[in-house]
Amino acid sequence: MKILLTGSNGQVGWELARTLLPLGEVIALNREQANFTNLDELRRIIEDISPTVIVNAAAYTAVDKAESERDLAFLINAQAVAVLAEEAKKQNALLIHYSTDYVFDGTKSTPYDEDDIPNPLSVYGESKLAGERAIQASGADYLIFRTTWVFAARGQNFVNSILRLASEREELNIVADQIGAPTWARFIAEATAHIIRQAESERKTENFISGIYNLTSAGETSWHGFAEEIVKMARQQNRELKNRLLNPIPTTAYPTPAKRPSNSRLSTQRLMGRFTLVMPNWVETLRLCVNAD
Repeated sequence: MKILLTGSNGQVGWELARTLLPLGEVIALNREQANFTNLDELRRIIEDISPTVIVNAAAYTAVDKAESERDLAFLINAQAVAVLAEEAKKQNALLIHYSTDYVFDGTKSTPYDEDDIPNPLSVYGESKLAGERAIQASGADYLIFRTTWVFAARGQNFVNSILRLASEREELNIVADQIGAPTWARFIAEATAHIIRQAESERKTENFISGIYNLTSAGETSWHGFAEEIVKMARQQNRELKNRLLNPIPTTAYPTPAKRPSNSRLSTQRLMGRFTLVMPNWVETLRLCVNAD
């Protein structure tokens, strides 16, 4: 199996570059090596590599900045993704792609399932939905995984931001009325490797069915609850923190250029049923992440 991994320098991509190695040859390309703003070059790279599987962990993820960079967000999250899908179709490759809860508006009172109608609130969400639809229209074999609140021990994410801020400030105000499931990048990568094994087996016997699946940790919390656990675990490690207060605030008290869904919960029943996976609780994966070397 020859696997082309794009976005290898991102949170999920960095984990995938290691997790996918037991499956076969992995060609891991970072944003400089596979530039999603140069579609002709991207197409040539895929044609030259001729992969069995394409795992796309590259994306434009600057949610607020996307409001003023709409064209760039759509170029990377939709047009470049369409090129990946077209090339996957030509080469009979399996395309693995990651999407987001931001395709929904967050007004549902229960967790979203894969059949709920998308209604993104932001340019970022719109661009990710456009990418999903380009893949679906391509005729390629694909699996799209929608995930939420991704964190890792490295890179720019909520965990590292809270650890930094808690070491600098005695008091932090954290949004408490947005609910979701923090999801560890390493878990996403490990689940992806497991799923690729099964999907490639299904493709060999012509039993494969493309689809969209929710891939998140079990459990739920608010950003405030997430921050409380991060600080608590850091204290258990005897890290030096100035922070004494984590104040819960409403979204209205922390305005941002892009609107966020208040309900980011995604049901993972369909994924667990097809791929016999168990979703770990977000608290347990956070503990593993915070304790990671």
